[in-house]
Amino acid sequence: MEARDVPIPIPALATEPRFAQRLRERLEEVQILDRRYQLQEGPGGRVALPVLEEKLSQLWVPQEIPCGLVWIQDPVPSRAARRRTPAQKLRDELRQLLGEKWSEELECDVPRAWQRHGDLVLLSEDSFRAALWERLGPALWETVASALGARRLDRRGRVLPDRMRSPSVTLLLGQDGWVEHVDNGIRYTFDVTKCMFSPGNITEKLRVASLPCSGEVLVDLYAGIGYFTLPYLVHAAAAFAHACEWNSHAVEALRKNLVLNGVQDRCCVHHGDNRQLELRDVADRVNLGLIPSSEEGWPVACRVLKKATGGVLHIHHNVETLPTPAMPQTPVLLAEQGSPEGADPDGEAQHPTEVGGKDTLGPRIRPEWQRWAEATAARIRGLLAELHGQPWCTSILHIEVVKSYAPHVHHLVLDLECRPTLPT
Repeated sequence: MEARDVPIPIPALATEPRFAQRLRERLEEVQILDRRYQLQEGPGGRVALPVLEEKLSQLWVPQEIPCGLVWIQDPVPSRAARRRTPAQKLRDELRQLLGEKWSEELECDVPRAWQRHGDLVLLSEDSFRAALWERLGPALWETVASALGARRLDRRGRVLPDRMRSPSVTLLLGQDGWVEHVDNGIRYTFDVTKCMFSPGNITEKLRVASLPCSGEVLVDLYAGIGYFTLPYLVHAAAAFAHACEWNSHAVEALRKNLVLNGVQDRCCVHHGDNRQLELRDVADRVNLGLIPSSEEGWPVACRVLKKATGGVLHIHHNVETLPTPAMPQTPVLLAEQGSPEGADPDGEAQHPTEVGGKDTLGPRIRPEWQRWAEATAARIRGLLAELHGQPWCTSILHIEVVKSYAPHVHHLVLDLECRPTLPT
C-alpha cells in the first residue's frame, strides 16, 4: 500500500502558451481534460494540459493547434481535487485502478453514502455488485479502504427473516467487525456482522435518559446490546435493571457494554425467550422496545409489574396512518417529515406529543395514533385484571413519535401508566 504515496506519471498535451486556451477549450469540449490536476509548465516553456489516459484513443485535435503528448512526472492536484468529498475521492481512486475498464455503469455501482464506525466502514448492500468488481479481488477493497480512510470494510445485506432481526453483513477487509459507538456519553460496543445498531432511535434514547427513574426497578424485555437499558441505568438513575435478550451475540455485547459503562452490578441479564421469564412482581417500569410490534411481550410485562403499586409501560409499535388531504394551517408533527430507518437522524422528529389531560394537543395527534393508544390501554387493562383478579386503571401519559417509515408508517412509543384499583 505504501506505493500509493508515490506520484504516478500522468499524460498531458503540451503546446505553446499562445495555443493553451484554445487547446483547453477543445479538451473540455470532448471531455478529455483531466480536472484532477493543474496545468503545468512543460518542456521548452510549453504548457502541459493533463488529459484522461483512458480517453486518449478518442482524442482529435485540429492541426492549427500544434501539440504533443508528454508525461507529467510529478502532477499537482487541482484546487477542486484538493476539495474532493470522500465520495468523489473514492470514484477517482477506482477510476484510476480500472483505467480503460471504467464505465458509467460501474460508476453507478459505487456508493455515495455509507456508515462509519471508527476505522470500520459499512457499505450498502446495493454497492459493488457488478461482476468486474469481484474479479479485482483484494485490490478493490484495499483501494476503497484507502480512499475512505478506513482499515476495515463490511457490506450490509438484507436483515435476515428470523425473529432476532439478525443482520446479514459480509466482512470484506479486516479481521473482525467489533466497533464502538458513543451516544449521549454512553459507550456501546458490538459486532456489526452479528448485531443491529439503529442510529435513528437516538431521540428515544435521549428521552429515556431524562425520565425520573431514581430508586426504580426496570425490566427491559428486548434489551439487545443495551440500547435502552444503559440510558435507564447511566442517566435516568434506575436502581436496578433486568435485561432480557435471546440473541447470544447481542447478549455478549450487552455484557461488555454494562462493564464499559460501570453499571454491571446494577443489572441482571436474562438470556433466553422472555415469554419463559420467571420474574414476577418486581418492576416499576417496563420497556418493550420491539418493532414492528411488541404485543407478544404484553402478558410478560403485566406479570413483572409490581402487583401492589403497578408502574409504567413504554410500548413500542409501528402504526400505519392513512394518507389524508393536507388541510390549510393544520399543525403537523415534525415526524411527518422524518426519514426512513438508517437515514440521517437530523431529519427525524425531535418534539414529543402529549395526549390526555388539559393540555392535549388534539390537532397534532393523528386519529390512528389515538385509536391505537386507546386500544392498547384497554387490552393491557384487561390482561392485568385477568392476571390479578381485580380491576386495574390504565392511563395514557404520552405518545412519542420516534421516526417515520415510508409509506405512512410511524414508529411510536406509548407511555402507559398501570395502577391497581383501590377498593372503595
